[in-house]
Amino acid sequence: MFNMMDMFGKVKEFQSRMKDAQASLNTITESGESGAGMVRVTVNGLKQIIRLEIDQELIRPDEREMLQDLVVAATNKALENVEPKIKAHLQKATEGLLPNIPGFDLGSMMS
Repeated sequence: MFNMMDMFGKVKEFQSRMKDAQASLNTITESGESGAGMVRVTVNGLKQIIRLEIDQELIRPDEREMLQDLVVAATNKALENVEPKIKAHLQKATEGLLPNIPGFDLGSMMS
């Protein structure tokens, strides 16, 4: 028999774990490179840039446009790389709390 109080308890625990997991997203980091490693961007799980490294060769006025393009490309790659880590982190934090319902994707709630 379905126990509604038990389900409410699980939902509350899920919410609590999700809140804790989201609060610790800043501990997850991932990097992206462009220009054969001449530009490297590191982001955290909150999708904030936490480090930008630029090869000395690119720091010239005549390379400005290329540098801008490489920074954008490296940033986008880092954000793309961190996304699966964020999802895995949040799923692990809430593992086993809610039943596996076919067609119901918690992943969409976590990104």
